[in-house]
Amino acid sequence: MKTALIAGCRTPFAKAGTSLRELTAIDLGKIAVREALARADIPGEAVDQLIFGTVVHNPTAPNIAREVGLAVLPKQVPASTVSRACSSANQAIADGVNLIELGLADVVVAGGAESLSHIPITVSPWMATALVESAKARTLSGRLAAFSGFRLRHLAPQRPEIAEPTTGETMGEAAERMAKENGISRAAQDEWAHRSHVLASRGFADGRLAAEIAPVYLPPLYETVVDRDNGVRSDSSLEALARLRPVFDRKYGSVTAGSASPLTDGGGAVVLMSKRSAQAHGVEPIAWIRSYAVTALDPGAQLLQGPAYAAPIALERAGISMSEVDLMEMHEAFAAQVLSNLQALGSDDFAKRELGRDRAVGHPDPERINVMGGSIALGHPFGATGARLTMTLAHELRRVDGQFGLITVCAAGGMGFAMVLERA
Repeated sequence: MKTALIAGCRTPFAKAGTSLRELTAIDLGKIAVREALARADIPGEAVDQLIFGTVVHNPTAPNIAREVGLAVLPKQVPASTVSRACSSANQAIADGVNLIELGLADVVVAGGAESLSHIPITVSPWMATALVESAKARTLSGRLAAFSGFRLRHLAPQRPEIAEPTTGETMGEAAERMAKENGISRAAQDEWAHRSHVLASRGFADGRLAAEIAPVYLPPLYETVVDRDNGVRSDSSLEALARLRPVFDRKYGSVTAGSASPLTDGGGAVVLMSKRSAQAHGVEPIAWIRSYAVTALDPGAQLLQGPAYAAPIALERAGISMSEVDLMEMHEAFAAQVLSNLQALGSDDFAKRELGRDRAVGHPDPERINVMGGSIALGHPFGATGARLTMTLAHELRRVDGQFGLITVCAAGGMGFAMVLERA
């Protein structure tokens, strides 16, 4: 497997309800795809497929990929939307790789977008039934009869929750449980969160993170420009993090808002090409995609531990070992989740018990993991994070002259994703 990663970009990531609140996921996707193509210097007519990820779907436009494509690409370019929770953009990229490796496409644009400022609010089941029955009625009396059993409680909206349908447990509760079961201390979580903000601040200060971002000009006047992530705290301190109260277990817990990724708006996209097509267009890849893997485990167990299972499979498929990995980008849903997965990857017992291996898979030195911070500081638009991880890793591999990089992502449903990149 050796698909070329040509270029990519993302919008700024903004906390939900803040600077990007007026833009939909479709709007953010348009910006990312348009700029990614411009950076690749590839005309829209050359694109064979657009694949886009999202998690919170717009009921009136469920195929976000097609809406983005109709605005940015020729109308003849097919588009499909994928959804694999927090690894949705990763899956979109993997699907693009599959098409290219099978010879079914030469140029694929892949990525994702999310606007958690625009979460659909649903009505109660009773109200939904009444509205349908009313719409079907042919007379006024029939429409009114559909609401004959109406009570004020039927007007209560159904608040969406980021919880497992099978267990009812939220991701934050799962992270809290993992912290307890794996012995991840509050201090260790705060240190990782602080590290995320410090490294992200450095990434903006020296221009590395800014180079990945397509500025967003806000409607209606397009005079205000958003050009950086607004969750990064340059003034982060361990003292401030230590003062935060636990969120998911207020009495005995250790996971706080400071050690969790915030709800975020944003979009990202990359351009993938076959080697033959890259040569034909005269463009140079920034990286090659060598392999990927997806795993799943019981959501009632270690919900966010999927990366520890997916990483060794992706490494095997790439024909390398963890010792050959120069850089690693690990999605930071929670500091507890990151530390739990690193603990598992470094554990001989986990390797023997869960993976059937003789020794630990291992992981790079922490100094080579998330070198410009992660989702705790930068934010986590569910459908777009995978594109950010892929671009950051590819650019950093070139900057430090590394050869191999590893991406890992935990996802709802107990799933894990991993991908290996090789510097071009």
